[in-house]
Amino acid sequence: NDGIGPVPFSRCINYKERAPEKFILGYAPNPSDPDALDKLNAAVTLYDVKICGEFKFRVCYDNPDAIRLFRRAGELGLPVTIHLQYDLDKRDNCMWKREEWFGGSMDAFERAVAACPGTNFLGHAPGFWIHISNDDLYKTTNYPPDNTKTVPGGKLPEMLKKYPNLYCDISAGSGCRALSRDPEFAREFIIEFQDRILFARDYFDDQHYKFLMSIDLPEEVQHKVFHGNAEKLVDCS
Repeated sequence: NDGIGPVPFSRCINYKERAPEKFILGYAPNPSDPDALDKLNAAVTLYDVKICGEFKFRVCYDNPDAIRLFRRAGELGLPVTIHLQYDLDKRDNCMWKREEWFGGSMDAFERAVAACPGTNFLGHAPGFWIHISNDDLYKTTNYPPDNTKTVPGGKLPEMLKKYPNLYCDISAGSGCRALSRDPEFAREFIIEFQDRILFARDYFDDQHYKFLMSIDLPEEVQHKVFHGNAEKLVDCS
């Protein structure tokens, strides 16, 4: 973003006030803040926040403070979108030029999902999607090489089978590349977990849409992924 930084929540509130039919607000306080639960409560009461996220903090997601916030989000009916990313800055084949990690590990995230059965989680980002495949790529890279066959039995599909409160956000390069690396596997994966995969972009282009339309998904599955599953999680009325 060329040093501009993220859009502040105050500006998001302004967008929502100007075009309420076009925006749904998300908000996630730092779980280390002693007032984090109160801030989340206030965001819902004052601004009709409907999503907790993007939850992107340098704290392991099984940390007690994070668990408390996740549970409160569940009590408030807010799905939680998490950003999971391993610290790979010192690896030669990694794109990151600085130390950058969020969430700790997929194991830490699994412990959070298991500890918060009343909270719906949307997994997102490189450290989440790299586990679609049963291999060791997560130890060396954030993004799998193109045309790398996906190995069945990855931790991500196994978690989807085990935890009904886990969903997938396909946005950004992490989601799109995890699927497009092996289109045949991706089609089977999406059909199997059609009730828990949500279309999202995080980019300004249409690569996610084009990929989904290229793999001949049944129309019913398309409807679920493009909007039905999101409408199930978030009351847009």
